[in-house]
Amino acid sequence: MSATASARPIEFRNTTLGATVALLQSAEPSTLADAMHKMLGGMPDFFNDEAVILDFGALGQLPDRVDWAGLQSLLRRYRLQPIGVIHLPEMHHEPARRAGLALIDPSHFVAQPPAEPARKPVPAPAPAPAAATTVNPPSVPGPATAAPTMFVDRPLRSGQQVYARGTDLVLLAGVSPGAEVIADGSIHCYGPLRGRAIAGAQGDHAARILASNFGPELVSIAGVYRTFERGIPEAFAGKPTLVRLNGADHTLNIEALKLD
Repeated sequence: MSATASARPIEFRNTTLGATVALLQSAEPSTLADAMHKMLGGMPDFFNDEAVILDFGALGQLPDRVDWAGLQSLLRRYRLQPIGVIHLPEMHHEPARRAGLALIDPSHFVAQPPAEPARKPVPAPAPAPAAATTVNPPSVPGPATAAPTMFVDRPLRSGQQVYARGTDLVLLAGVSPGAEVIADGSIHCYGPLRGRAIAGAQGDHAARILASNFGPELVSIAGVYRTFERGIPEAFAGKPTLVRLNGADHTLNIEALKLD
């Protein structure tokens, strides 16, 4: 089963503040419950007690009354802890506060450019002779440094999670059922892949998942998920496999790899 971001009433994104943001296209708990069941394969323990902030900025118009208790109950069912709201119309501020949710300034989620380091004053050079001409060569910027690939050389057990922020993730000893691996880039697993694998977590459509022994509970690339509650297809079960995103229709392609 797969779903695209554009068709979902709810979408989750990571932030640099350590909280997940839930982008809502609907405020109706029953609509969101159906969407989350399809998106997450009905797994109530998909998240790990992560803080979540509700973003109402994409809703055209909210109902007069928001079912805050229903929304919070739904999110907690998937082990999410709602802590606040952003882009919420003012008429709903007081009910949100009464529900225990903080009103958060959306500007906190905008990355600020790094401040330039202070420069020491440089004394003026002595005047050059009139006949001499000094030409300063243009400065050449150094190459941009990418985050180094993250290597994990131990088996990941149930309940463990690894996140490779801004880079690829290489797993040398496999992933057990109930574990979760996340990477902003691609995921390479050279042992059994049995847990949940989420690549392109920040929206990289070119990310890949490669496994030498394929058997996950869930795979995702750039927000497009597929679960295997009915088992892994025989063509891929326990075999070298590649998962990539089909750019034409944003579906997941699962392909057997021939390594010999």
